[in-house]
Amino acid sequence: MPRPTTKSDLLFATKQNYEKLNLLISKMTEKELQTEFDFSEDKKKEAHWQRDKNLRDVLIHLYEGQQLLLNWVHTNRKGESRAFLPAQYNWKSYGALNVEFWKKYQKASLEEATEMLQRSHNDVLALIEGFSDKELFTKGVYKWTAGSTLGAYFISSTASHYDWAIKKLRAHQHKCKVKEAL
Repeated sequence: MPRPTTKSDLLFATKQNYEKLNLLISKMTEKELQTEFDFSEDKKKEAHWQRDKNLRDVLIHLYEGQQLLLNWVHTNRKGESRAFLPAQYNWKSYGALNVEFWKKYQKASLEEATEMLQRSHNDVLALIEGFSDKELFTKGVYKWTAGSTLGAYFISSTASHYDWAIKKLRAHQHKCKVKEAL
């Protein structure tokens, strides 16, 4: 699917990828749900391959990414200038922020993570509805988007992020099948 360039495309991609994610999760076997993620033998460089150990961790990561978006948009729309990432982080160090999110939710259940993401997903959809195509996809409409479009932030926190989670879960499923076949 091409990258969304309109509000309707953004809503469609967000809903579609969220449905794909939930369908994938609903088809995961009990073994896949209970087996800890293990990508230690892979040559994957991104930190998340080692950070996330289960489905809950992935869902929490999605949830917290959306919370960053929601808080950022709401704060800036009120006229309070705020960066997307908390003050002590930048785009080079946000991996440490993801580790903080991971630590924060280690006692949360999968059910809690699922409910949190569902609420957050709905909140983001409702927020998108309040913007026009121009507000979402024209550069410079909002100074606080730092030369990007607001829509790009929504895409990154929804459709693209759901796609990231789907790829990660499929990789985990593949690992489980390979181990089972041995």
